[in-house]
Amino acid sequence: MPIRWETFPIELTGGLVSNLSRLQHGLKLPGSARILQNFEPSTQGGYRRINGFSKFDTAIVPAYGSVVVQGSAQSGTTLLVADTHESPVVNDTFTLAGVTGTYTVTAVAYSSSNKSATLTITPALASGPADKAGVTFTLGQSRIEGVHYSEADRVAYVLRGGAVWKTAGSGYTKVSTPSYGSPLVAGGSQTGTSLAVDALGSDTYKPQPGDTFSIAGVEKVYTVTAIPTVSSGAATIAISPALDTSPANDAAVTFRSSSHTGGVTARFVQFNFDGSLKTAMVDSIGKPAIFTSTTYKTIQGVADVTGAEFVEEFKNHLFFAKNDLVAHTAPFDEGDFQAGNGAGSYRLPGPCTGLITFREQLVNFSPTDIRKLLGTSLADFALTSVTNDVGCVAGDTVKEVGGDVLFLGPDGIRFLGATERIGDFNLALASRQIQENLTKFIKPGSTYTTSVFREKNQYRIFEYKQSTSKSNSEGFIGTQFMDQNAQSINWGTTRGIKAYRSSSSYVDDAEISLFSNDDEYVYQMDVGNTFDDLQIRSLLYTPFMAINDPSIRKTAYKLDTFFDPEGAVTGKLTLKYDFNKPSKNQPAPVPIVGGGLFSLYGTAVYGASTYSNEPTTSLENQVVGSFFTVSLQYEFQGGAPFVLDTAILEYSTSDRK
Repeated sequence: MPIRWETFPIELTGGLVSNLSRLQHGLKLPGSARILQNFEPSTQGGYRRINGFSKFDTAIVPAYGSVVVQGSAQSGTTLLVADTHESPVVNDTFTLAGVTGTYTVTAVAYSSSNKSATLTITPALASGPADKAGVTFTLGQSRIEGVHYSEADRVAYVLRGGAVWKTAGSGYTKVSTPSYGSPLVAGGSQTGTSLAVDALGSDTYKPQPGDTFSIAGVEKVYTVTAIPTVSSGAATIAISPALDTSPANDAAVTFRSSSHTGGVTARFVQFNFDGSLKTAMVDSIGKPAIFTSTTYKTIQGVADVTGAEFVEEFKNHLFFAKNDLVAHTAPFDEGDFQAGNGAGSYRLPGPCTGLITFREQLVNFSPTDIRKLLGTSLADFALTSVTNDVGCVAGDTVKEVGGDVLFLGPDGIRFLGATERIGDFNLALASRQIQENLTKFIKPGSTYTTSVFREKNQYRIFEYKQSTSKSNSEGFIGTQFMDQNAQSINWGTTRGIKAYRSSSSYVDDAEISLFSNDDEYVYQMDVGNTFDDLQIRSLLYTPFMAINDPSIRKTAYKLDTFFDPEGAVTGKLTLKYDFNKPSKNQPAPVPIVGGGLFSLYGTAVYGASTYSNEPTTSLENQVVGSFFTVSLQYEFQGGAPFVLDTAILEYSTSDRK
């Protein structure tokens, strides 16, 4: 009697699943995955190998501010530098403008009040650097504390080393330079640790401790050590160090930088109160900053917002969260905190762990509580409870995706969605099908950041731990297939993306997603085919499928795999039988070679790309072996992205177990 072949089609969909037993998983969801690494569940069907990432700017972000030499006539193996908003670290390397060579720091004595450092270096200085000569760190160990892409300014803003920088992708320019008018030295023959000035632009917006400045005709950079009293634009400013020489009357005083020293995490929001799109930044320690690509100021004299950790715009007010206190400005004025003008505050039952504007409400998260603020102004603002049973444990995981909000709770990734009832919410666990994975993912000592890809209805969450290498850093990708439905989110994992801070924006119909980690660069995510020139390793392991009946032995003959390539695809396919028991003989892997050389519209380059060729979109592999259950294990190394869509197994049945 001839052997009768049968076919078993497997639609590759459903994402990663870890909340079912091995047999149930294969019976109920054969096209889902038990391992799905560096694949994203695609709204177009199948699983797509993710894009890579590359440097947004090939220049490093300056490490400690706009550091300069503090005074001329220096020589030997000691160098005094200024405008240093965080302490350099032993083994940092740097170059000096006008001086040959690269120097390594062997010891540091840092003064946070003076914003200066005495560096012991090797080798000895090749020549004496000029006063205020630029010091460029080629290796600095201060972490990038925040990154944000502005769709209005078309630049990335970055906080590192106590200073805010901007880049459009071709070098960094400092943003955090305060404007106090056009101050001048008020009177000659001044000495010591104070400086009389006039022509300050405001009596209320004053120089602040940590601000640095230089004086025309006088060596060294000086740091403000106390808030001065300003009257009619005149003030006496306490400074450090003492004046190197007496400045001339009316010598120009040029402020160099404000200081954002000591923070760990910076957060940003954009707003438009007067026809100009601006960015507000908080850093959990210092004064909030308001800036554009050409202007910069800090919010001074408001204790309730100094050290704020979160900032959000709602109903033409800025809201600042500091511990359990949320303070807001008057309407249409980011600097007005006068109650009589419409500013105010309220308290949460615990420390704020996130703010987000959602469906005409401001949602306030605490570790075990969620509240919403309704209304349009101080006159009718009302804070009401959403739940006091669950909250958010990581504020940088709060993101809106497809009209719903996702965030990391103590038990996994939670879903906050509006319902048909006005003012009501659906609060569900969005990560239920990967709960085993999430339990391992939520680790003590780790921090988390997220990015959103709107065109893909996608939410990405990354775990950061300083001791974890880039190659071992993990994350999750969630794709939402149906609005207002927590169970419609399919999941995959990432491995090889180490992200500490991240930002995503939608600009001119294009996604811009940036992130930073332990090194000195800002990266753009979801571009290219590599992880910054490292090949991407991607894995898809299906569950162990019973192929209709787990008690009947089957014999495999052929497997067809259908995919949509965006370039050459190489990998291997391994069939694993009967839950990969050690006593079971397993077949050898078979190669996967497909895609080929062809061109995609919109990416082809005339004269360089290959035309006329069509990609290979299906693969036939002859397979062998008998089994009761089978798992398909696809493994790929490098290459262009592609979509794995469907697999068809041809087999025959034989005896019952």
